[in-house]
Amino acid sequence: MTTTISATERAAAQAYLRLLESTQAVLTDPRLAPYAGVMLTNPMAEADEALRAAGLVGNEDRLLRLVSALRASPGSPPGAAAPTADRGRRAGAAE
Repeated sequence: MTTTISATERAAAQAYLRLLESTQAVLTDPRLAPYAGVMLTNPMAEADEALRAAGLVGNEDRLLRLVSALRASPGSPPGAAAPTADRGRRAGAAE
């Protein structure tokens, strides 16, 4: 089944992915973890606003389907095409 994504839904899914990636980066670095609240304020605000604009507040099922579709699309921006675990394996294999 193909998921049709509007421009505002795409922006919301991308903001959500940026928040996830920022959170992972901050919380996996012991030097940055104490500053997580401060460092994640902007990505959280961006994601909140994008979710509101797309009408996705409280509709996690739709958001996660959009994120999945966005990550699976061939024209996805770098960092959004592969699941986080897959990117980690590729990075680990290159070391």
